[in-house]
Amino acid sequence: MRTQVAIIGGGPAGLLLSQILHHQGIDTVVLERRSRAYVLSRIRAGVLEASFADLMRAAGASERMDGKGIVHEGANIAHPDGMFRIDFRALTGGNVVIYGQTELTLDLYDARDATGGTTFDNCSGVELHDIDSTAPYVTFCHGGQDHRLDCDFIAGCDGFHGPSRQAIPEDRRTEFEKTYPFGWLGLLSETPPVADELIYASSARGFALCSMRGPNLSRYYIQCPLSDDPEDWPDDKFWRELRRRLPDTVAEQLISGVSVEKSIAPLRSFVCEPMQWGRLYLCGDAAHIVPPTGAKGLNAAASDVRDLSQAFLSHYRDGDGHALEHYSSTALARIWKTQRFSWWMTNLLHRFPEQSGFDQKMQQAQLNQLAVNSSAQRVFAENYVGLAL
Repeated sequence: MRTQVAIIGGGPAGLLLSQILHHQGIDTVVLERRSRAYVLSRIRAGVLEASFADLMRAAGASERMDGKGIVHEGANIAHPDGMFRIDFRALTGGNVVIYGQTELTLDLYDARDATGGTTFDNCSGVELHDIDSTAPYVTFCHGGQDHRLDCDFIAGCDGFHGPSRQAIPEDRRTEFEKTYPFGWLGLLSETPPVADELIYASSARGFALCSMRGPNLSRYYIQCPLSDDPEDWPDDKFWRELRRRLPDTVAEQLISGVSVEKSIAPLRSFVCEPMQWGRLYLCGDAAHIVPPTGAKGLNAAASDVRDLSQAFLSHYRDGDGHALEHYSSTALARIWKTQRFSWWMTNLLHRFPEQSGFDQKMQQAQLNQLAVNSSAQRVFAENYVGLAL
């Protein structure tokens, strides 16, 4: 079996890359270790930068997103001294689109099926070979049979635990990591959102976020200890604690309901350098992870897809390998800016176990400045809607 680009990982990054390359006339095969049902069951991000929405259109997978996605032109930040709104449209001319990752992934699967692209789910034993040569290949087991996939290039879109990053020699890669001493307890409920736009809340009891997936589907988060288990948080306890972290005017409007899904996600920052080795190129969580506070994880992966797809197009259409050669440095320059914003937002809004009184006063001073300073709000808005690079 042979293809031009072997894509390891059938999540949003891998599927998006496969579709964009298909429309550019570049052949791909996608290998995913999980079942399609498992991939579609993951409840993840729901805030898309406008540039991500454009990529979905380029992939031929935007019809439902354009019809059901909710355009947000601002976001709210609540803190002990009040609540204020940052107007993305007024400050940057930009916006974000609220559309759940589960729906987005389903759209990409449907688009992939419609084009007749080859996708192998439930793959095991995926191994990358000769990635530093001109003839890399991938071996894997599917349906009880061993397979070999020869290719020109390999795109590693297989997440933090996949084999792609591990294929880069350990002495040739450097990994930077920061773990945070808390997690996010998320609850999904079939209830109307408490507000028309997201509310990020910083309180003495910890962080909270009010988000949504649609007019009758809400997603809420509260900061919690990493030692907690979702079973420690029955629905009534979650709703009580969420209300305590929100301004009274917001808490009074909150409509609670039975949880559809509940889980705890740890927060971490991670970057692997370089993001390429030989003919292997890493995308998304295989190369970098951000805490979800800045809504950048899925968007950063999409930016990788944009850069890599353009580099492949330059190679195949124009015979120009410059963009492929410099993919890692181009992507990392952007990724570290994304890391900085996510790290800053996380430190601004959360309570840390060893935080001193001085630290809390500095947090509040930053929030008060952000509430009244248009220049600070513009920087926030530019980062949130997506930096032009």
